Amino acid sequence: MNYLQNLWNALDFGSIRDTLLRVAAVLICLILHETCHGIAAFFLGDPTAKRNHRLSLNPLRHIDWVGLAAMVLTGVGWAKPVPVNPNYFKHPKQGMAITALAGPASNLLLALWLLLGARLMYTHALTTGELNETLFSFFLNTALLSIGLGIFNLIPIPPLDGSKVLAVLLPDRQYDWLMRYERFGMLIIMALVCFGALSNVLDTAIGWVFQLFCCIVGFY
Repeated sequence: MNYLQNLWNALDFGSIRDTLLRVAAVLICLILHETCHGIAAFFLGDPTAKRNHRLSLNPLRHIDWVGLAAMVLTGVGWAKPVPVNPNYFKHPKQGMAITALAGPASNLLLALWLLLGARLMYTHALTTGELNETLFSFFLNTALLSIGLGIFNLIPIPPLDGSKVLAVLLPDRQYDWLMRYERFGMLIIMALVCFGALSNVLDTAIGWVFQLFCCIVGFY
């Protein structure tokens, strides 16, 4: 009994809470990102995501457990890719680009709304003297994470969304070549992340967008 009591007293509930909040933030960002891919494809005529039950906010339909763990631990991760069949699109390359952009765009819009919510909380606190610091920090941290996910996915390396956007500018032959080697792209991305080759550029871009959004909602 004493052992269990000592174990209970040794638990760092602050860290447990922070971890749970980070997992929640990751799930929100990833699920919205993937769901918006599916919604964009559906409105462009592709029912594949709907048939596979991916137009859902149920996290179990989107989670890749390894990708979730990586996102929580390192800030770089992934969810299950939403299945898309470009043959349903009237203009396949353009349709894929729009579908791809829907994910990062949703993350940037989410970040803007979260920062607006944080700004309203801060304004309320100035008049009442009360601020829910946990929720306030959750809004700010989730906004920053969402911006990071959106910008990271705009990198033009397959299978990231930026490669689908870049493909619109490529002739069909180069586009087919790019897609043929898509399966090797994640290895390249992970290597770049591990060696820190993208850190400075990503940190600068994320910081710039975060500050821009803060200005838009009136933090500065």
